[in-house]
Amino acid sequence: MNIPESFPRFNSAQEALDKIFGYEHFRPGQQEIIESLLAGQDNFVLMPTGGGKSLCFQIPALLRPGTGIVISPLISLMQDQVTTLRANGVAAAYYNSTLSGDEARKVLAQLHQGQLDLLYVSPERLLSASFMQRLHEIEIALFAIDEAHCISQWGHDFRPEYTQLNRLIEEFPAVPIIALTATADKQTRQDILQRLRLREARVHIASFDRPNIRYTIVEKYKPLQQLTAFLKSHPQEAGIIYCQSRKKVEEIAAKLAQMGFTALPYHAGLANTERGYAQTAFQKDDIQLIVATIAFGMGIDKPNVRFVIHYDLPKHIESYYQETGRAGRDGLSAEALLLYGTDAIATSRHFIEQLESPEQKRIELSKLNAMAALAEAQTCRRQVLLTYFGERLEQPCDNCDICLNPPETYDATEDARKALSCVYRVNQRFGLGHIVDVLRGANKQRILDLGHERLSTYGIGKQLSEQTWFSIFRQLIHLGYLEQDIANYSVLKLTEHARPLLRGEITLKLAKPRIQTATKHQKKATGREVRDDQYDQKLFAKLRQLRKQLADAAMVPPFVIFSDATLIEMSTYLPRNSHELLSITGVGERKLANYGEQFLQAIKNHLTEIDFDTDF
Repeated sequence: MNIPESFPRFNSAQEALDKIFGYEHFRPGQQEIIESLLAGQDNFVLMPTGGGKSLCFQIPALLRPGTGIVISPLISLMQDQVTTLRANGVAAAYYNSTLSGDEARKVLAQLHQGQLDLLYVSPERLLSASFMQRLHEIEIALFAIDEAHCISQWGHDFRPEYTQLNRLIEEFPAVPIIALTATADKQTRQDILQRLRLREARVHIASFDRPNIRYTIVEKYKPLQQLTAFLKSHPQEAGIIYCQSRKKVEEIAAKLAQMGFTALPYHAGLANTERGYAQTAFQKDDIQLIVATIAFGMGIDKPNVRFVIHYDLPKHIESYYQETGRAGRDGLSAEALLLYGTDAIATSRHFIEQLESPEQKRIELSKLNAMAALAEAQTCRRQVLLTYFGERLEQPCDNCDICLNPPETYDATEDARKALSCVYRVNQRFGLGHIVDVLRGANKQRILDLGHERLSTYGIGKQLSEQTWFSIFRQLIHLGYLEQDIANYSVLKLTEHARPLLRGEITLKLAKPRIQTATKHQKKATGREVRDDQYDQKLFAKLRQLRKQLADAAMVPPFVIFSDATLIEMSTYLPRNSHELLSITGVGERKLANYGEQFLQAIKNHLTEIDFDTDF
């Protein structure tokens, strides 16, 4: 592994951001986190995919004395991030099972000699007795625990080895620790902080909103036809298609290949060489599509994925959010399509019922129900997602299927007040099913045993069907008037937003329940759109071709050279010299030195061709 010499220490985080990474400004929250780490404080960071989590520990590792140790369960993420860091001139390496004996010894030697700014390591390697001993012999800048949700039983990807990471607090009390995750609900966050035992950690929770992603959920009718129709409307764009089983992955990949799409399968049952080939081909833009189980994508740092399709229903909202978040990491417009069939709920529930642990079974069922509620929602998808993660979006997003094709609404003020009153009358101690039974006046033994037939809200909603009441309650949850305490058997509780509605101070419109159909939506320009179509698209295509040639020669993915967003900015502002090129987002000093001349020449040649055509 050719590791660049470490940069000289910078005077400030801003200087490192500009000269190494080629950015003029920090994203929201980044600078505060970096300064806190530089001051030696522990931090817990919840920031969505594509939000810039990595810079929060990479820059402090460059500024603090010693080596930054990054713990990650994802080999692919280690490799991608190290490759990108080296392209920017950072002395980074990884230490995992993919290294040969000689390569591993070389990395350890560089670690001991203080030649590394950052070292990525798996939790298993980190916690081995020999490696822990090595860490006591070197100067450590910080510990960064990535994918921190893996420590929590509430996390969607719980890993037992993560539970031992609290040893770092005991053995390295002077080294600051930053724990980071892109996906964690309220219970998972609390569990992470409790299990890691961070020392007065500063908690940073960024917005979960990814406004560049358009969320669409449609009824699964003829799924292969729905899939191919979508793909034909997105030619030459990179995308990931998630399926529930290995068999389905191989079946869909084969059918797409027969239809002329460049697609490969990816799942844990394939040989390492097959998985590696598929992943590399996708990263290098040699193929358009990956058809995969959730085994693919964890930590894949490919910024120009334009769409993610869920052919089958994910088990959790966390999984759905994380997987859809692999689209549009460059900030440009992207789409997330989910084909939803109600039979998927029954199938998933059957598998959950086979779990031996009653606690884990309860957790998984609660999360599955939340996923089903999202799929069946009649309110803005983004509002539903953000509410699940404890964030409230005041206005609909205008960039999801519900906003673009709104359902019929009605004045639901009285129905909503009945629903909220019933939650209050049962002392906010019961779940959705029981409350609906009370409203509809059900003659059930449990209601009689609890004396709930004597409540003033008993039977006041008998004129509405069970399905309608479930829809009303889901919408009240999605809009933030109610919350489900998943950690406490999913009981419903009133939020502060419920008060004015209960008091009659405001009115409320809700959507009438409807059967969703698989319709093709028309794109609608909104104020939340990120894509800018005013750039020179012919030049962009030429720059992409140049990038691919350089990437193939260097045997790295194209995005390591420059992202699509950087090329689009070049195609918009047409830099003509090194100074102007350095002002383009994503162009740092090392990349300017390595690639600046080639890209400036390509832009010059393109402008010459335009001038020639105009003169002619």
